[in-house]
Amino acid sequence: MKSKKSKKSILIIGLGKFGRYLALKMQELGNQVMVVDKEEAESQKLATKIDDIFIGDCTNEEVLKSLGITDFDICFVTIGENFEASITITMLLKKLGARYTVVKTGSDLQSDLLKKIGADEIIYPEKELAEKLSLKYHTGYSMKSYLELNQDYSIIEMDVPKHWIGNSLTELNLRRKLGLNIIAIKNSGSVNVVPEPEEHFFRENDVIVVVGRQSTIIEYIQE
Repeated sequence: MKSKKSKKSILIIGLGKFGRYLALKMQELGNQVMVVDKEEAESQKLATKIDDIFIGDCTNEEVLKSLGITDFDICFVTIGENFEASITITMLLKKLGARYTVVKTGSDLQSDLLKKIGADEIIYPEKELAEKLSLKYHTGYSMKSYLELNQDYSIIEMDVPKHWIGNSLTELNLRRKLGLNIIAIKNSGSVNVVPEPEEHFFRENDVIVVVGRQSTIIEYIQE
């Protein structure tokens, strides 16, 4: 029997484009979402789509208190250009007992400051998107997506390198030669998770999910 995941209670402060997309997706996933912005015009953009909308200035501690901060599982601060407001709101959220704060930032310096005042997680959408696009187009469209595990290692979804086609995992011996592990192979809608090394021979339309050193993977994408 599958267990049902409980809904999360989400607070999103700041309704720029990022905040709006986040609110809509969080609600679509079945969470209870409250959005807050000090500008009524921004709030009206979600008036027919989000049930719980509050207009107020969250740099005011009394406004935040009125929201019942400790009732939310996650508090997102997605204010775009007003970094001073982000700092103030983050400090107040921590002071009022926020369980988990996620703050949008626009620079590494801002990230460092937000961490020092207690933000639990920093998101830097523009930087993350730029890094993904750089890898995608650097590799000639072969990379589909990637998850960075640390500075050196990643999980990358990519088209199978052409020089692998027709060979089996055993023949390529990727783990020993390159330190790479293939954890899934996709083709025509089917997914082979943890493929048997001797049984799968790579085909032209295979998409692989590989774990290893990012520089090694990219080198082999480009060969």
